Amino acid sequence: MSTSSERARMPSIRDVARLAGVSHQTVSRVLNDHPSIRPETKERVLDAIRVLDYRPNIAARALATSRSNTLGILSATTGEFGPTSSIAAIEDAARAERYSVTTLNLPDTTPEAIGAAVRQLVREAVDGIVVLAPQVRVFNVLRGMAVSVPFVSLQTASGSDGFSHSADQLAGARMITEYLIRLGHSDILHLAGPQDWIEAESRMRGYLDAMRDADLPTIPPIRGDWSADFGYFAGQELARRRDFTAVFAANDLMAIGLMHGFRDAGLRVPIDVSVVGFDDIPVAAHVAPPLTTVHQDFAELGRRAVRILLAQLRGETVPAFGPVVPVLCGRESAASR
Repeated sequence: MSTSSERARMPSIRDVARLAGVSHQTVSRVLNDHPSIRPETKERVLDAIRVLDYRPNIAARALATSRSNTLGILSATTGEFGPTSSIAAIEDAARAERYSVTTLNLPDTTPEAIGAAVRQLVREAVDGIVVLAPQVRVFNVLRGMAVSVPFVSLQTASGSDGFSHSADQLAGARMITEYLIRLGHSDILHLAGPQDWIEAESRMRGYLDAMRDADLPTIPPIRGDWSADFGYFAGQELARRRDFTAVFAANDLMAIGLMHGFRDAGLRVPIDVSVVGFDDIPVAAHVAPPLTTVHQDFAELGRRAVRILLAQLRGETVPAFGPVVPVLCGRESAASR
């Protein structure tokens, strides 16, 4: 009869070996992805690991292999839909490769906070870092640091070190602005994101490029903060101006708040004014009217980040991904002029 202490004991590599009917050296080779293991043996060991819920001793493995099989995520976001979706995909992709993930959320983006976060991840012996940092200043700090592990970023910033990839923000913004132009709008206002945010700058550039190429005048963009509350406030204020027929909001939350503000001010969307957003958050298709927006595959960004990082760690050729191509989602919040 087992004692409570025995029941509480975590399964060991020898427990896995007994259940799988192999030696503990064979289990170790499976955990380290050794090429000499037969597929059927590997599957038997992995089944035993799943049954026992065996978790390798990370510290011991790090000493033996100089690897912790842990990836770090350095996040300088505040719970936005896109980065949150990417983080979930990073965790899933890492788990499929038998890596664990440690996420560090920056309390602020001062040089001191960024440096402390990177040093903490390095102290935790992560093998590599994925950087989700929408602000240019984060990369300015990283560029000046001697980061001792490989890292990959999900946003492209001028001067960033390491590998980087992103969704084509500029192309998406140009796409949706040109869509409004094709609908007959010429007075199009842009409700932009915060200053110093990479996505905000790219989306504003796409808007300005599309307006310039169509030889249309631009109204000075309004800087927002990504929130629905700001969008609502802007809608209330802009309803008094009426020097535009359409608004391109730099994200869906501001667009949804904007429509609410317009509605409370007596403007009908899209009869009186068209509104479009960016990101295609899950609720975008279910507001009234359903929001025309740009879809980004945030999960694919996360999966690609893991593939790039693991290729660096394994000494393999790093995949040459192009930007993730955005897709226009035409719904009912924009109409012909």
